[in-house]
Amino acid sequence: MPHRARAALRRTAAAGAALAAAAALVVGAHPGPAQAAGAPLRAQRVEYFPGPGAEPRRVTVPVDTPAPTARRGPAPAGVTPAVRPLGRTGPVTGRLDLVVMGDGYTADEQGRFAADAEEKLDAIFGIEPYRSYRGLFNVWLVNAVSHESGVSGDPTADVAKDTALGARFFCDDLERLLCVDTDKVADYAALAPDADIVFVLANSAKYGGAGYSAGDLPPGSPFHGVATMSSGNDRSYLIGAHELGHSIGHLADEYQYAGYGAYPSADEPAEANLTLLRDPGATKWYRWLGAQDPTGSVVGTYEGGGYYETGIYRPTETSIMRSLTSTEFNVVGREAMIAGFYADADALTSSVPTSRPVGKGRRITVRLAPLTGLADLELTWYVDGRPVPWATGDLSVTPHGLGVHGRGHEITATVTDRTTAVRDPAVRALTSDSLTWTVR
Repeated sequence: MPHRARAALRRTAAAGAALAAAAALVVGAHPGPAQAAGAPLRAQRVEYFPGPGAEPRRVTVPVDTPAPTARRGPAPAGVTPAVRPLGRTGPVTGRLDLVVMGDGYTADEQGRFAADAEEKLDAIFGIEPYRSYRGLFNVWLVNAVSHESGVSGDPTADVAKDTALGARFFCDDLERLLCVDTDKVADYAALAPDADIVFVLANSAKYGGAGYSAGDLPPGSPFHGVATMSSGNDRSYLIGAHELGHSIGHLADEYQYAGYGAYPSADEPAEANLTLLRDPGATKWYRWLGAQDPTGSVVGTYEGGGYYETGIYRPTETSIMRSLTSTEFNVVGREAMIAGFYADADALTSSVPTSRPVGKGRRITVRLAPLTGLADLELTWYVDGRPVPWATGDLSVTPHGLGVHGRGHEITATVTDRTTAVRDPAVRALTSDSLTWTVR
């Protein structure tokens, strides 16, 4: 389904849920399905980060395990959740919409939540390719107001706090695993104009976080994933950067577990950064073979990844998808991330509707996403499929100025990202987007 159709469906569903969600959040959230009498507990797989220098792990935890003795009552009286843009670069139909909410912030601490959110996002968007492609993101802040400041499990397992989203360390007895009530997260996310990705910042300086993939979120959740991280820890931002690698770039984990042995399948992994093929020239990343990588190694085949020790290969010795001691994606991961950006966002937009014919003198103005660094956008105009070289790069044209004198002609604006961070022609095709108008 095209992105615009997906976005329209998401907004329709979100709009219907938002009013009900807002009311529920003010008067107290309704019990989730697993809390109903007689209903079995659900489980979720989450990615867990034992420490700033440790490799992540995948674990399975119960969904509905509240913090010990926490009241988890309704929102403070008279408080309505608020949504505001932190960075809006274009229409929701043409952008990746990132929703950020805090937990353990009281009504008096919402200003600090906004400052913490901005600081964490600046750190994440300091990593390539996020830095160059920040202009494809809208960022929305949702104020989730908690009764108490701080979150459960900080500093010790017996600490319980009454918070809006139920954030808690020591989830399933794992100290650094920072779980949340994903049903409540989904309710709050529905208040934003759109939600592709959700970040939850816990009001804590303790290191911790978690990553939830789309398949382990409440049914009907419109977003690709949820990442949690502590707001006051200077290394926790890497958790969010890593998790976006899964949810946007569809990248696999490149780490392995001792004792897992050989990769158990004969099927080639779908992810761009793993292969069964030991011969570097036969891998899906052969175009990058021998390249000096931003992680410090040379692109080739390195055994181990996808949790297994042998029979599976990754493109570089390390990367942010292997260990959070690395703050870089390898070139294969960068290319996959750029493909993911363009799968859900468009670099070309216009306020002139393409659904209605335009007159020969009508000015057609387009806007390019504000991309930098690695990105290299090229805008070309066409009349009936033939390029108009002298108009290359012009953001505003008229059909008459392009040489159109009769009716029924088609004017097309096409943008393509010529970035050197992409070598795969199939990914290059994803970076191209067009808008077409008929001349009356």
